[in-house]
Amino acid sequence: MTDLSVRELPLFPLPDVVLFPQEVLPLHIFELRYRLMLKSVLDSDRRFGVVRWDPEQKAMASIGCCAEILQCQTQADERSNLVTIGQQRFRLLNVVREAPFMVGLVCWLEDEPVEVDLQPLANNVRQALQDVVDLSGKLLGQQTVLPNDLPELPRELSFWVGGHLGGAVADHQQQLLEMTSTSDRLQRELDLLDHTRRQLAARTVLKDTLKDLES
Repeated sequence: MTDLSVRELPLFPLPDVVLFPQEVLPLHIFELRYRLMLKSVLDSDRRFGVVRWDPEQKAMASIGCCAEILQCQTQADERSNLVTIGQQRFRLLNVVREAPFMVGLVCWLEDEPVEVDLQPLANNVRQALQDVVDLSGKLLGQQTVLPNDLPELPRELSFWVGGHLGGAVADHQQQLLEMTSTSDRLQRELDLLDHTRRQLAARTVLKDTLKDLES
């Protein structure tokens, strides 16, 4: 389901960066056009759009995420360090202005209404996530733990996984962001995590076998 409300939003294209709702994104602003964008944003509602820029295709994604500025520290040379957090996703309808900074016409994007209980699927994703963390820690020889405040709600969990995992999931972040089905997003993440889990398990067995041979 798409919210049909439309607004203009300053845009900040970032190479290979995909922002998800509720994900914290620190930024360093130094280019003149983005310093001008920052001034405009701080004078209004402190929000702008983060959109993935593909350096190879030289193209901007059509789906991005609105970022809200939580903290801003501007230095004497007018460079700024920001702490932002992802809010709503949006679809970029068209670019209405490119100077002095890019502004797009966007409409908000929401997930479709949920008609089934997604908690069992979310629990499977959470377990796969735990297994990946445990196996990674074993291979690295150090203890790694998941945060205590891992989201409980399926939709929020799906965004957290999309925004925080590297490896195989990182290559699919834009696809995960664009999905409007919480169920499909969770299932895709489960598939990716399960693939990673099986790879890590195989490496763990190999490591243990080599260790036994050396002892």
